[in-house]
Amino acid sequence: MKYKPSGFNSKLVHGAGAKDPLGSVITPIYQTSTFAFESADHGAACFAGESDGYIYTRIGNPTIRDLEKTIAESEHGFDGIGCSSGMGAVTTVYMAYLGAGKHILSHNAVYGPARGIIEGTFSKFGVESTYIDTTDLEKVRTSIRPNTALIYLETPANPTIGISDIPAICEIARQHNIPVCVDNTFCSPYLQNPLDMGADIVLHSLTKFINGHADIVGGVIVTKTEADYKKLRPVMVAMGCNMDPHQAFLTRRGIKTMGIRIDRAQENAMKVAHYLESHPKIEWIAYPGLKSHPQYELGKRLMRGPGAMMSFGLKGGLEAGKKLMDRVQLCVLAVSLGGIETLIQHPASMTHSKLSAAAKKEGGISDELVRLSIGIEEVEDIIADLEQALAGIN
Repeated sequence: MKYKPSGFNSKLVHGAGAKDPLGSVITPIYQTSTFAFESADHGAACFAGESDGYIYTRIGNPTIRDLEKTIAESEHGFDGIGCSSGMGAVTTVYMAYLGAGKHILSHNAVYGPARGIIEGTFSKFGVESTYIDTTDLEKVRTSIRPNTALIYLETPANPTIGISDIPAICEIARQHNIPVCVDNTFCSPYLQNPLDMGADIVLHSLTKFINGHADIVGGVIVTKTEADYKKLRPVMVAMGCNMDPHQAFLTRRGIKTMGIRIDRAQENAMKVAHYLESHPKIEWIAYPGLKSHPQYELGKRLMRGPGAMMSFGLKGGLEAGKKLMDRVQLCVLAVSLGGIETLIQHPASMTHSKLSAAAKKEGGISDELVRLSIGIEEVEDIIADLEQALAGIN
């Protein structure tokens, strides 16, 4: 019997068991657009789906395939679909489940572009949408329509850090035969597995915690069942938002250290959160590891750790926040998250700037909200940088 590692980090290091025919310890970069067939019959069999041979990198590639299977295993899913970006993954899901006259129900603080593409593009083709606070189960129940075709969650939410009850929402969805997709980017498979809680689809921006080094853009979809996989993969292929082999190679390298990176980052985050919570210039802070978080107990039940993402507001409002972001020296003023470096940004004017003022207000994306993605630097250095920056705010 072939030995298979059981530990999470062991699985990430060794992958889904793909072996290179030449014995390479790591899956090589198959930097090719097309693959040669053994014969005319073999080519026909590949196109008919009767052979697992490769045809064309837009359809599939061994480097990408190893990453897809590794992530699918980490999410306890049937299989994975690599995409060129996180938004490529989001759009693939939307294209597969939505259409004219269909309705999507989602969180009102969901990642800005994930909402923006529905309201700005999909709406042109007759797709309807409702954005609510999905941490309120009663709102979820009462917002479902006869034509609701997808419930799309992001939990913890970006950037408010609100936590939605995945199992409870999935149970509500099952009563109406509505598929549930969860954006698990903020947690990664290391801290949360939505498919185990009843979700049908989980997706990630690979750019963030899974790759972890701020050097690629990518996305992935993982399905619970073969039926959903077969529904989604042809959409990705047809849209042409496949990964590049080198992109997949770098992500495959990054994922090997995901567990130890997140352990360090969330250890830092807990200390930073306690520091900010007690600082006299901080009005409020949202971090799942603090007992002051409104879904603290729910977070403990759903997540294996509080993660490395937090948001907070300064007593001086937007102007104080701008001064803070302009004064930091170690923390990097940049969008994105989940890397080894600490990042700070202002969602209302950056990642969520395309949302209307009403949508921002409804989603709790206030002007004073500052978002922090904590990295793996020495925590003393992170806190010292925040301290000197805060000291300059009157």
